[in-house]
Amino acid sequence: MPAIAFEGTFTAIVTPFCDNAANATGPIDWHAYDRLILAQLEANVDGIVPCGTTGEGPALDTREKLELFERTVKLAKGKATIVAGTGSNSTRASIELSQAAERAGVDAVMVVVPYYNKPTQEGLVEHFVAIARSVQCPVVVYNVPGRTGIDLAASTLAKIAERCPNVVATKEATGNVLRTQEIVRTMGDRMTVISGDDGLTLPMIAVGARGVISVTSNVYPAEVRHATRLALGGQFTAARRAHFALMPVHEIMFVEASPGPAKAALAHKGMIQEVVRGPLVTVSPAARAKIRKTLIDYEEHKKHEGDPA
Repeated sequence: MPAIAFEGTFTAIVTPFCDNAANATGPIDWHAYDRLILAQLEANVDGIVPCGTTGEGPALDTREKLELFERTVKLAKGKATIVAGTGSNSTRASIELSQAAERAGVDAVMVVVPYYNKPTQEGLVEHFVAIARSVQCPVVVYNVPGRTGIDLAASTLAKIAERCPNVVATKEATGNVLRTQEIVRTMGDRMTVISGDDGLTLPMIAVGARGVISVTSNVYPAEVRHATRLALGGQFTAARRAHFALMPVHEIMFVEASPGPAKAALAHKGMIQEVVRGPLVTVSPAARAKIRKTLIDYEEHKKHEGDPA
């Protein structure tokens, strides 16, 4: 298993679509996707995560996911760690996609806690063990109970790690800094904790997390990277300043269902068309106005304080 440092800023990249308002199932806009990836690389983000929640993974078919994995690997050329979102609520499907992603050359796979089925904690152990044992690459466990309807306990994570050496990191989107403390205290260096909530990155790093899988870095990759690096370097006064400046942007990214706000922000910046796939819809006019104002205010802040990136 290759050694990978899961540290810093990993962008949960959006998947841009071509406009097809009639049925909200338009094809992927590959030219826009390439622009997004190159912008991330120019900002020196540490990693890119295609086909996660922000990438509308559940709305993509297998062929599209594999092309996204292959294209991202090709564009990155080793400049950033590529972590492919391969999890679903089917163990078998997750195994097949994880194996295909590994063949496509990704550095690691990220597997979400299975949604809808609501397995027991023992069922979660067997699900993740089966997937992890099916691949050689590192595995990131993604715990987001607000979306999946079930919480993977810290003790369950420890059982999975005990049986699978390649389960090396967890994306914690529980909204609970105490969970980060528990994992770091009980598992130490065995398990890397990565924040799954932009707004909690600073406090989570303060108790031992090593970075963030970020939505906001779609829009401001260099700025998120800067704030994260300050925190990881123990420069907490400067890190607080950068973090607090970004907080309105972090918050507006979830004013409505993600990734709608992130796509509205990227469309405002001229990077993509504001198109999502059903069952999602684009943000409301009121939300769009709030997003644009937040971006304008943050840009003004950067001018006044000096661009940290």
